[in-house]
This record gives sequence, structure tokens and C-alpha cells, in this order.
Amino acid sequence: MSRGRRATSGRVQGLRVVVLAAGKGTRMKSDLPKVLQPLNGWPLLRHVVETSRALKPIETVVVIGHGADAVRAAFADQPLTWALQAEQLGTGHAMQVGLAAMGEGEGEGEILVLYGDVPLLRAATLKRLVTTHRKKKAAVTVLTARLADPTGYGRVLREGGGVRIVEHKDA
Repeated sequence: MSRGRRATSGRVQGLRVVVLAAGKGTRMKSDLPKVLQPLNGWPLLRHVVETSRALKPIETVVVIGHGADAVRAAFADQPLTWALQAEQLGTGHAMQVGLAAMGEGEGEGEILVLYGDVPLLRAATLKRLVTTHRKKKAAVTVLTARLADPTGYGRVLREGGGVRIVEHKDA
């Protein structure tokens, strides 16, 4: 995210959302794309899209890959911008694909990046994240959580005044 504007009338002004939803979900052992796996009657991705909609972003770009046609079809009624990551080359590449798909003014305001398979974030949490980001005039802000058992998750290591993000195997 970059420096932005204040929120008025429920809209977090200057905000665009990119949802990363291209993964296959191999560990789920299902032919259904990971973001279409059901949770409480909705696909995982629907939870993410609905939560981000509460921020009233200028645009929501969804980066799709595995099962792209099925994902598009499941959200045909939604005002989303689709970006196809034909070959899954990692998170950074997915962001490049998402940014390239943005409409006019893509260089203005902040970009909130969400994962399509993380359905339990609340809109209030995302609003606080954006507000904190703006107050600190940060170049990048990362939402983290403290877990009793972080096994299987990457880590944000804060040491010696610096911060690094590492995968579970490297933590």
C-alpha cells in the first residue's frame, strides 16, 4: 500500500483490492479449485470478496489460475476484474498479473492484497489495517497473528530492529 486518502461514507478512499486466488490447493486432494471449497454455504473466495466489499474499494481484482473458468462462473454476478495467471510462478508474479489488470488510476491510492483462501478476516480488521498503514505513512503494512501453535505457517521474525518473513521450514 502507498499513502492514501481518508475514508468517507464507508468507502476507504483510494483503495483497490487484489485477491490472490490462483492456487490449486493440492493438499486438499480435491478437483475443485481451492477458493471454491465450501465453508458455511459459500465458497472460500466469496467470504473474502464480501468482506472486502465492506471497504467499498474502487476496484477488486481477482487473480485466478487453476480452475479459472469454474471460478469465473461461480462469480459471474459479481463486479470483479479478472486477471489470469496462466502459469503459477509464485506470489510476486501473481501480484504482477493483478496489477497489470487494474483499470485507470492504478498508480493512485493503496492496494490491499488478500488471499482467496483466508475467509475469516473481518472488515473491521481490514479497516484498522488500512488506517494504521496510513497513520504511519508506511510503504508496506503486513497483517500478522500470534498463534499458540504456528506449525505449518510462515513467520514474521522481528530481530535487531529489522523484520524478515520466512517460510515454516526456515523458521
